[in-house]
Amino acid sequence: MLQNIRDNSQGWIAKTIIGVIVVLLALTGFDAIFNAASNSQNAAEVNGEEISRYDLDQAMNMQRRQLAQQLGRDFDPSLLDDRLLRDAALGSLIERMLLLQGAKNADFAFSREALDQLILQTPEFQVEGAFNAARFDQVLQQMGYSRVQFRQLLEQEMLIGQLRAGISGTGFVTDQQVESFARLETQTRDFATLTVPAQRETIDVSDEQIKEYYDANAERFRTPEQVIVEYVELKKESFFDQVEVSDEELQDLYQKQIANLAEQRRAAHILIETGAELSDDEGKAKIDEIAARLKAGEEFAAVAKEVSQDPGSANEGGDLGFAGPGVYDPAFEDALYALNEGQVSAPVKSEFGWHIIKLLGVQSPEVPPLENMRPELVRELKAQQVEQRFVEASKQLEDAAFEAADLSQPAQDLGLMVQATEAFGRDGGDGIAANRQVIQAAFSEEVLVDGANSSVIELDPDTSIALRVKEHLQPAAIPLADVRDDIVQQLQQNLAAERARSEGERLLADLRNGQQADGQWQAIEAATRSQEGVAPALLQEVFRMPHPADQDKPSYAGVALGNGDYVVVRLNGVNEPETALTDEEKLNYRRFLASRMGQQDFAAFRQKLQAEAEIERF
Repeated sequence: MLQNIRDNSQGWIAKTIIGVIVVLLALTGFDAIFNAASNSQNAAEVNGEEISRYDLDQAMNMQRRQLAQQLGRDFDPSLLDDRLLRDAALGSLIERMLLLQGAKNADFAFSREALDQLILQTPEFQVEGAFNAARFDQVLQQMGYSRVQFRQLLEQEMLIGQLRAGISGTGFVTDQQVESFARLETQTRDFATLTVPAQRETIDVSDEQIKEYYDANAERFRTPEQVIVEYVELKKESFFDQVEVSDEELQDLYQKQIANLAEQRRAAHILIETGAELSDDEGKAKIDEIAARLKAGEEFAAVAKEVSQDPGSANEGGDLGFAGPGVYDPAFEDALYALNEGQVSAPVKSEFGWHIIKLLGVQSPEVPPLENMRPELVRELKAQQVEQRFVEASKQLEDAAFEAADLSQPAQDLGLMVQATEAFGRDGGDGIAANRQVIQAAFSEEVLVDGANSSVIELDPDTSIALRVKEHLQPAAIPLADVRDDIVQQLQQNLAAERARSEGERLLADLRNGQQADGQWQAIEAATRSQEGVAPALLQEVFRMPHPADQDKPSYAGVALGNGDYVVVRLNGVNEPETALTDEEKLNYRRFLASRMGQQDFAAFRQKLQAEAEIERF
């Protein structure tokens, strides 16, 4: 056969086909290849701006962390569909970029100094009410961001917030809209109900009906397909007792840790902004006048309250609180760290304007002794070795499980025990059987049908397992005798609900024809839209009913409730509010409606950005 192919490939037909392929490749293939190569680092492009794969990975990791924090111990990473997670994260990044572009086109801006103040005043970055650089870095590390990345993200959030407020804040409503909404909202209704109960106890179910229901729902009355799984479990924690650390390693890590402890400085400043209203020379002249006042003996805090143009600190006498290196503008920071405590700087130029800085206090870092840090340092050093051992053991388990006919030999090689689960189905069970990856592996063709050991499954970053199916329990019909009582109850409920509905609809027809209905009506006067003690479905129907034609001709409707009861409703009257709205009530309604309309306007703006954008996903 190979020789025939070789011979035929030299013919004119083969050459023609190859020629066509070359032409098509020249027209489309190379371009596609180059596009794929050029976009290999990008996830999408929005109006010419790129979203990198790194940004997408960051967004996906952030979503995973948020889910883990929200769900706590119930979080199972195996339940996440990476494709859906990627689509959701990329969609969010695209919408975010569109909003940032919209904010930029609308000339929204957020100054770096305002950003600094926001960071300094954020409670999550404070210790005992003051900004703490170590705490700041710790929170950022947990979030997975560097200082630069976080500042950029925060600035973007503030710009989007300005855009949202700018659009949502323009929503307005007329007096007529306020009054109409208030009239509907405060409207009450007088009604009465006549309940036809679903009486299960009056329903007799025959053996024939039971058998018919059992046969018609045969799939419901089968035991699920189940498996009993054997597994070996590899836990990272078990390796900590198997590794040691030297005193030299401990001392080196200790020195690195205490070297990162930074001095904290408490600064106050007076700011004169330049660029908008003042030129640089005008700002310099003004700051020189302030410097002269301070030199003449005026109190720094009083002058700062009077003239500083930093709204975040002026009322505090210019006090910025304690902060470490890397928080302030470089020129500002250089001047601050050149001061002695209580000393006032000469005028300092930054990109925000002109400053005069005073050093209010210095906090030297508290250096804990080695013995206090020993348990933490030992664990950190061991963790590095344990990670390597765990990776190696996982690889060994992977290889051994692949080669072995069962899990006995892999367990013996690694000093592990073979454990077993309770029987569970495709919906999972308890323990490891609640993990979606375990369920998928147990019911895979390779493991379930071929009887092979699974590959290594990571339950969480510290736990891995390999499994095999010990017993496969096939679905089987549940005997009628075992489910007879359940079927009887279900049939009684269904038949009682049908009887109640039939009786209720007959009563409803009689009432609409002007006849009277036997039974005890339950009257409710002046019911509101949030009336307590009334079933939501019933209340919803009451406020959907048309107004009665006149006082002697009520409206009627019927509602089937979830418990099978049927309720006949008689609407006797609709009560409009008699008193005029107070100014405060009008204001509250106006704010509510304006806020809702503003949200609708912002949603429409986002849809417009999406519709008009040029978006390409890679």
